[in-house]
Amino acid sequence: MPNTKAAAAKTPRKITQGAAAQAQILDAVDVLFYQEGARAVGIDAVVKRAGVNKMSLYRQFQSKDDLLLHYLARRDDDFWAYIDASIAKHPGAPQQQLWQIFADVALRARRPTYRGCPFVNITAEFPDRGHAARQFVAKNKAELIERFNALASAAHAANPAQLADGLALLLEGAYAASQTYESERSPLASLPDIAALLINAATPQPPR
Repeated sequence: MPNTKAAAAKTPRKITQGAAAQAQILDAVDVLFYQEGARAVGIDAVVKRAGVNKMSLYRQFQSKDDLLLHYLARRDDDFWAYIDASIAKHPGAPQQQLWQIFADVALRARRPTYRGCPFVNITAEFPDRGHAARQFVAKNKAELIERFNALASAAHAANPAQLADGLALLLEGAYAASQTYESERSPLASLPDIAALLINAATPQPPR
């Protein structure tokens, strides 16, 4: 009778090389960290979903924190791609560009798979403001304020910084509401109208 344990021990584990392994791992992390939380997901779950082994993972990433920063960098790229796509819908019209950001967020945030802002989620998991992940999040949020401020200035807002702050707070509230309200009672449907009220009140021309 064959020794199945010995045969299994001799079977080489799958090793995926280079860029392919990195892409598979990051694709797995993108789903797992976002849907389940970075702290809750272990390396074993990542390699299982990615279809690689731990050796492949540690060849690409030094630690779980390193993996987390790559995850955040990917999410950062996605976030700015969304913002740029919204702005591109209204060339040369900053009031409408600001409004469109919120109109598009309202649509994305009502998708069944939406789990809120990945950066907000990370801050809830990592209370230490000195952690590299928290510093990454702070940089993303600071850049968002700058982008809002630039658009508010282009829209000739009476107080661009105040409008930028108000829109940033509205956006953070929308992220939270996407997770705390049931879909049939969600205030997210009103998000574009509320954004329009803020923009209208601060700028000389309506955004719509």
